[in-house]
Amino acid sequence: MTAYIALLRAVNVGGTGKLPMTELAAMCEAAGFDKVKTYIASGNVVFTSSKSEAAVKAALEQAMQAYAGKPVGVMVRTAAEMAAVRDANPFADAPGNRVVATFLDEAPPKDAIAQASNINGEEMALGKREIYIRYTDHGMADSKLKIPAARTGTARNMNTVAKLAEMASNL
Repeated sequence: MTAYIALLRAVNVGGTGKLPMTELAAMCEAAGFDKVKTYIASGNVVFTSSKSEAAVKAALEQAMQAYAGKPVGVMVRTAAEMAAVRDANPFADAPGNRVVATFLDEAPPKDAIAQASNINGEEMALGKREIYIRYTDHGMADSKLKIPAARTGTARNMNTVAKLAEMASNL
């Protein structure tokens, strides 16, 4: 059994994509996942499964489509991958709530940072299947930063990444 973390895109953010975490847990259990635990109300769930990452992603996307009536992006990482994202944080000296990892399905294009616009003090770095962003003291909410390569991804701050890595390692 592999410990996985699934990150849903645009769930319970800004009043869109309402999904009670009890519903998300029930969907995961119905998909055959074990030891299901959610974390905060923004579409984070850890669980174990004998299925492949692709099969886990497909099962969750299908369940979310049925629930929401529209596609919902799902990013999946193993416990080891989430720990690696936490450990590879290039902005580890910054507060965890000022640095996010934007999770992608594939490696970001090498020119992802060059394609970014509306940069106002933010710093960026490429990861394996992530783009790290360090926000200024004004935070993410006031940022106008646009990263075209991150359009279909979903971001989590490093505090959340660390907590999810810990939860998954304990399954």
